[in-house]
Amino acid sequence: MNAINSIGEFHRLLSLAEPRHPLVSVINLAESVFLEDEIWKGFVNRFYCVALKREAKGKIRYGQQHYDYDKGVLSFTAPNQVQQLDLHNMECGSGYLLIFHPDFLLQHTLTNSIRNYGFFDYAVNEALHLSASEEDDLIEILHKIDRECRHIDKHTQEIILTQIESLLKYSDRFYERQFLTRKNN
Repeated sequence: MNAINSIGEFHRLLSLAEPRHPLVSVINLAESVFLEDEIWKGFVNRFYCVALKREAKGKIRYGQQHYDYDKGVLSFTAPNQVQQLDLHNMECGSGYLLIFHPDFLLQHTLTNSIRNYGFFDYAVNEALHLSASEEDDLIEILHKIDRECRHIDKHTQEIILTQIESLLKYSDRFYERQFLTRKNN
């Protein structure tokens, strides 16, 4: 199985410059071009990925199932989960990827609490639907993380981790809303 081991390697595969921070990055999909590479036929990332995609077409194979972006815009993958992309039948659209290495979480409560977010599991293979205001809330957090990566100092890690934790808590709320709404209909 092919592995994408670092944030820098992932940037290279998307035709992007080196990341500002070696363990966390916010990627603007509109600025990304997937390199034609055999790795996409079956790979694992060594990091977490939160994808907020608009106008995306196609499906990503995720474990034994497909992640469906046809209606939803927000998805999550954990490190070492098998994925497969068919670049010929896929359009990324616009949006953002937040990627962060598990080492970035060390010595923080998120190291353990991230396991409580079920949307990182293979079992959840449906992208989350967001209202316009929910999407705006998450994009605002992603912009804050991106800005923080530009000015690294002794406070950077804690500030970024606080933002990631906030993004995950909002996402948890939105997932609960989506499935509660579906259950009530």
